[in-house]
Amino acid sequence: MYQLLSGLSIIEVSSFVASPTAGLYCAQMGAEVIRIDDRRGGLDYRRQLTTREGRSLSWENLNRAKKSVALDLQSDEGRELAVELARGCGQVITNLPPDSFMAHARMAEGRPDLVSVRILGWHDGRQAMDFTVNAATGYPLMTGPEEWDPESAPPVNQILPAWDFITGAYCAFALLAALRHRDATGEGSEVRVPLGDVAIGTAFNAGAAPEMLYRGANRERIGNAIWGAFGRDFRSRDGIRFMIAALTAKQWRATVDAFGLAPDVAALEAELGEDFAASDNARFVHRRRLFTLFQRAAERFDYAEMAARLTRAGATFERYRTMHDMAQDPDLVTNNPLFGPSPANPSGFAYPAPRSFASIAGQTAGDPRPAPFLGEHTEEVLTERLGLSAGQIAALIDRGVVATSDGP
Repeated sequence: MYQLLSGLSIIEVSSFVASPTAGLYCAQMGAEVIRIDDRRGGLDYRRQLTTREGRSLSWENLNRAKKSVALDLQSDEGRELAVELARGCGQVITNLPPDSFMAHARMAEGRPDLVSVRILGWHDGRQAMDFTVNAATGYPLMTGPEEWDPESAPPVNQILPAWDFITGAYCAFALLAALRHRDATGEGSEVRVPLGDVAIGTAFNAGAAPEMLYRGANRERIGNAIWGAFGRDFRSRDGIRFMIAALTAKQWRATVDAFGLAPDVAALEAELGEDFAASDNARFVHRRRLFTLFQRAAERFDYAEMAARLTRAGATFERYRTMHDMAQDPDLVTNNPLFGPSPANPSGFAYPAPRSFASIAGQTAGDPRPAPFLGEHTEEVLTERLGLSAGQIAALIDRGVVATSDGP
């Protein structure tokens, strides 16, 4: 936790991944993020995997360091309270539709400088989720073993909802850009970020989509090889798989040295008339010949010795781990300053909790803060933000319009 955004309050009305991610990143930099959910729990409140106590670990981690307000968002009175909170705050992140009760025009009545960032599916209003958007990008049809028949092979979906997380990060950036504009001009903004546009735009930003247009065809599947450069998974003598990436001349020389292949590579260069250190394209074009050399060399060493050689040479590599192994790895987690002591998680399960991914030189990040219990801050926020009295809040609770903490 840093305090770069201290003094900034944000209302978040979210579900699933992209929208909560935007609020999470702002909260980790010190913003006060007030998440509003339906009092029964939103669409993602019990998303798998849930603990024995019924707490979603996904919800718990996407909502760290936030405050929680629980309202009856199926009622007009509960919805009006949500709008009043948004209007009073002035900054909103949501993935509700533009014509929902959280429409920008409604929230901005009497508050023309209100800034809202809204995540959509597609730009034309169609619904979308990460997994359907990914199907449209073409990436799943470029993923898979090289030997698969290009005409009949199935698509391979990625299991990480990458477009959701990229969209969430982009929305946090878009919110701060709109706030900077407001500081300079006094103008509010309704910023709409379609999940589909983030995915399709990223394919163009990466140069992948223009490449297909230029070549007039789709890229072939190449398994775990790195497109356009030298890199792939290899297996050591004791059966450990590890990934090598040699995108630069320095990385290439270090890899050749670590594998003890300088004479073999020189012989192949003489045969082909190539200088592999000078051309990543040549390393890619002749990758199959090179992969054969490197795999044979890898089989001469157990992984511990191979890793030591790669480290001494300054090569870029990493062994494959299961996620369970990763989560217990001393270098990646246990001794990594990214992680702080486990806070009092609503699930009751103690595990490493990340701080902000960014670090600030000369500053120590505060310890991770827990996610709230659903409705934990309802009374506090309604009192501070709307000036409601204890009696008024009690009446709202009696009518089922608001709910307080579902925790102990």
